[in-house]
Amino acid sequence: MQQRTIKKPIEVIGIGLHKGEPIKLRLEPLDVDAGIVFYREDLALTIPLSPAAVIDTRMATVIGSDKGFISTIEHFLSAVYAYGIDNMRVIVDGNEMPVMDGSSISFCLLLDEAGIEEQEASKKVIFVKETVEVTDGEKFVRLSPSKSAAFDFRIKFDHPVIGEQEEHFDFSTKNFVEEIARARTFGFAKDIQYLQSQGLALGATLQNAIGLDDHKVLNPEGLRFDNEFARHKILDAMGDMMVSGHNIMAKYESFAGSHHLNYQLTTKLLSDSKNYDLVAVEELQSRTFARSFA
Repeated sequence: MQQRTIKKPIEVIGIGLHKGEPIKLRLEPLDVDAGIVFYREDLALTIPLSPAAVIDTRMATVIGSDKGFISTIEHFLSAVYAYGIDNMRVIVDGNEMPVMDGSSISFCLLLDEAGIEEQEASKKVIFVKETVEVTDGEKFVRLSPSKSAAFDFRIKFDHPVIGEQEEHFDFSTKNFVEEIARARTFGFAKDIQYLQSQGLALGATLQNAIGLDDHKVLNPEGLRFDNEFARHKILDAMGDMMVSGHNIMAKYESFAGSHHLNYQLTTKLLSDSKNYDLVAVEELQSRTFARSFA
């Protein structure tokens, strides 16, 4: 299996979730072994993707430095993970990614339009050799050795619409588009009001998130899946794992995981070479994993 980039540059404009301002997003192809590289056009600031670039995980995954940052990258990166993109330049003219409809499907459509190009170098992935886990009370995130990529997520909210939900997802690009990519982010009306009073979530609407009051879903169209909340958590987790810069061949499991726990997990994984190998897909001898990107 070869490394991948996009065939041609492509642009889109969307609203930023927190500032509520238009953000221009442009994707450009990059050469082999270049990785995923973010660029703040308004600041002429380059931010190569890696856990070392993460500076905040409280409400979203944020990369950058004291010179500037880019927020809410996880929805976009889940599509990058799903399409197996290894090398690409991601250009924005503001401090966050556009939120689109609150899911990843718009980014999938963008990548479809740009087209996928195979490159003259073997694709490398992170092969997990030892189980790595991060806990916070009863909350946990875990990566375990596996011959395929799979995600198990369980959540529990004291809310009549959500309650306890779980989703098991056997990764493939096709399954991602059909089962995960359309799952939207969600928020509670009482929290949104507070955040907006603090100058955050100014772009949040029922067109780009699931809104909930104390009793029900506020979106007139309702939910896209019965367990859309758990599916979105898998979407987030895939994006957060892609912060490592590579697809990960492992089983991911979580109860009530978060961006912060996911960041701690990738950091812990990569901190010790006994935990993983960075290997060419051909060396994995796993046809299931290679076929998942077909």
